[in-house]
Amino acid sequence: MLIELIDNLFFVYLILIFGRILGSWVPELQQTQVMQFIIFCTNPYLNFFRKIIPPFGMIDFSPIIAILCLSVIQRLVIGFIYAIS
Repeated sequence: MLIELIDNLFFVYLILIFGRILGSWVPELQQTQVMQFIIFCTNPYLNFFRKIIPPFGMIDFSPIIAILCLSVIQRLVIGFIYAIS
């Protein structure tokens, strides 16, 4: 039950990051309330990676690294909870 909840929370955050990526391709979406919420939720996490990996021209690779790290963190957290239960 707890494992499923945490797994689902990671999945929702992953969807928010993908929404942020897709929304960045359509400038008109940046001003919508949904996109503002997504930006608010994902900025702290993505800004951490933007400090480490600067954009190359107009391409920002930091969300890709952020998604990979989120996946690793998810596996570690789920594995740890599974091990202690």
